[in-house]
Amino acid sequence: MVMIVPFRALRPKKEYAPLVASLPYDVVDTGEAREIIRKNPLSFLRVEKSEADFPRDFLPQGKKIYERARQNLEELMRKGILLQDAQPHFYIYAQGKDGCRQYGIVGCVSVEDYEEERIKKHELTRNDKEKDRILHVDNVNAHTGPVFITYRAKGEIDHLVDSVTTAPPLYDFTTDDGITHTVWQIIDSKKEETLKAHFADIDRLYIADGHHRAAAAAAVAKMRRRGNPSRKDRESEFMLAVLFPHHQMRILPYHRLVRDLAGLKEEEFLLACTEKFDLSPAGEKKLPTKEHELGMFLQGKWYRLKAKESLLDKVDCVQRLDVSLLQEHLLGPILKITDPRTDSRIAFVGGSHGIEELERKVQGGDFAVAFSLYPVTVEQLMEIADAGKIMPPKSTWFEPKLRSGLFVHLLE
Repeated sequence: MVMIVPFRALRPKKEYAPLVASLPYDVVDTGEAREIIRKNPLSFLRVEKSEADFPRDFLPQGKKIYERARQNLEELMRKGILLQDAQPHFYIYAQGKDGCRQYGIVGCVSVEDYEEERIKKHELTRNDKEKDRILHVDNVNAHTGPVFITYRAKGEIDHLVDSVTTAPPLYDFTTDDGITHTVWQIIDSKKEETLKAHFADIDRLYIADGHHRAAAAAAVAKMRRRGNPSRKDRESEFMLAVLFPHHQMRILPYHRLVRDLAGLKEEEFLLACTEKFDLSPAGEKKLPTKEHELGMFLQGKWYRLKAKESLLDKVDCVQRLDVSLLQEHLLGPILKITDPRTDSRIAFVGGSHGIEELERKVQGGDFAVAFSLYPVTVEQLMEIADAGKIMPPKSTWFEPKLRSGLFVHLLE
């Protein structure tokens, strides 16, 4: 059984929603965020990535970054750009692009469910990124961006969501990347109770994206719980989330680039690849069309690498992943990338950036070889999370990305 609850959203007035809505803090760097803010001072990146709100020649230290985030949020409230709903509600947040559309339920999930592993993880967090989000949440006193969660689809929930989306939306706009964003509010209390009851029959949820946000929310709840166990009903015991049924989710591939061939000549490298993979020219088929096939771009040519049958672990759900096959049998032993989390010789290209970006990077001379991968499925993600295992780094790219700023969960 998992718990979801409605909340009093702090959200933009309708006319400001397209301006406030921003990409998540971790998909743009500080320079990109600074340029976005320059063009659009209402961008929620001023809250989510407040270091970009400082002049380029001034590098703020420590708490000043988080104090600026809180000040910027308070400014948006003071100016009436963000207003808090008088009563708690659930919302439906739909995103669409290229004929695909996904409908998420916006609400709060229980920190206790996260702590007791009813909310499943598939990814490790980095201490520095986790600490950053802890300080952000604690100082801003709010969850400023949602955790992206999936659940095994239920027809009853799909039907309820469909019934809500026949009404006129609160927001309906398209961002520069061609993604449509549409939001409805659930104002029928019976539907809210029905929704909570349906989720009470679900035994687990899965974090798709936002592991650092979730870890930070749990850490802040634990901090505020110390010496005051009665806080169990406080806002800090719940984290902001958008929950999508698994059958609507789309995972895009996460490709790899390597700067050099670890001292090997091209012929030596290709020969080494054939020990564990069947190698053949790929022609125009630059993207793999099925599992256990990889694309490789080297010296202006695309190759197809097909994992030999002996590599395919029939038991271990992590070792069967193509990202694992590539790492364990090529990147590690041949190209000497022993730790892809920290090795500066490897880079990653996710999602819609795609094949053209791989070719450009290699042909530009920054990298020697690129690998294109077949995407992980949602079912594989859930299987791995259920087994209590961890995916290799940079295994999944979820798109479209949730926008920050459309919903804020205040902790007081």
